[in-house]
Amino acid sequence: MIITSPFLRRALIADAIFSGLGAVGMTLDAGTLAPLFNLPEGLLRETGLILIAYTALVGWLGSRPSVPRPLVTVVIAINAVWTVASIALLFSGAVSPNPLGEVAIVAQAIATGVLAELQYIGLRRSAGAVAA
Repeated sequence: MIITSPFLRRALIADAIFSGLGAVGMTLDAGTLAPLFNLPEGLLRETGLILIAYTALVGWLGSRPSVPRPLVTVVIAINAVWTVASIALLFSGAVSPNPLGEVAIVAQAIATGVLAELQYIGLRRSAGAVAA
């Protein structure tokens, strides 16, 4: 366990808010967003459902004064992989988003990458091990 810095807690809460908004939007409005972005409705809805669990985890971590360091490292890794996978999706040919869809994918990839970096900085600012 580590004592989380205020910076790390804020970065985790920001991630929970960002991911929670995405989760609600994609889960409940996948049918509306799919034609708007020219993305598969199933992809949007499934992504939203995944984000519900992720949001709960990150929100929980952000609300704690001390957390398991490996769990924060996993969150950072998930964000980094999500960033790379989002850009890879655009180049894969698996989807054919319209320009608005491309902007949406790139914007969320950038935001997720920034959150990963902020969480990494916050982790480095956090105090060492504490007794559980």
